[in-house]
Amino acid sequence: MKRQYLTLGHRLPAFLANPLFGDRCRFGLYIKNDDPDWQEWQEFYLKFYENTQKKGIGKKVNDAGYEILRKVDLTGKKVLEVGPGKLPHRRYWNGKPSHYTIVDIDPGFIDYSMQILKQAGVEASSFLLSAHDLPLENESVDVLLSFYSLEHMHPLEIYLAQFRRVLRPGGLLVGAIPCEGGLAWGGGRLITTRRYIRNNSRINPDKIICWEHPNYADRVLQALACFFSSVQLSFWPLRVPLVDINLICGFVYQKGHECLRRE
Repeated sequence: MKRQYLTLGHRLPAFLANPLFGDRCRFGLYIKNDDPDWQEWQEFYLKFYENTQKKGIGKKVNDAGYEILRKVDLTGKKVLEVGPGKLPHRRYWNGKPSHYTIVDIDPGFIDYSMQILKQAGVEASSFLLSAHDLPLENESVDVLLSFYSLEHMHPLEIYLAQFRRVLRPGGLLVGAIPCEGGLAWGGGRLITTRRYIRNNSRINPDKIICWEHPNYADRVLQALACFFSSVQLSFWPLRVPLVDINLICGFVYQKGHECLRRE
């Protein structure tokens, strides 16, 4: 049987859950590109991430997810990363890939990551992602990396089907997600990033949270189990496999023949 990662946080009454996880009944899960809050967010989010995720406690939390890479040998592998950002996990690599492909929606991140790979002497290529379809051949990837991106992808199953399509049999999906929808994550947001948005912009965080993180962690884990076989899950900081009391879940999944879903 598949393990169920039931979470109390996002199942609280709306008046308690909305300040932690956004008002999903009111704003939904799909981005409205012409919305004034979303347009301001597009100009604000780089500053937001630099000031809240790349230093201090935010950096420590994110780094905890990258630790899972130490357990995966990348030597001679064909690696694909979806949403590499600025490759902040580079120092956690175990081995040197034979080829590294990056896919992102932001050309600035692609340029930055390609420069890092060039300096590391890694053969690389890149694609700008404009839809959910990955521009790679079937079964062409040994290791697919996805750090802090699955919580953004909606509908999630469409993307996971693409991940499975490009992975070779036995290939690995490696990454991490925030424990979105859990009590610890929601409480931490309330006193950190939500406060930062309120103090530094006119953006309504109840709206942006819904659109930026449409997928709760328990749903992500259940969807992953439908497409792949679990090799390892690593929760941080308490290591007990409960979403509510942790902040990060690192994972290694494998493409096998026994999975329920098919391309």
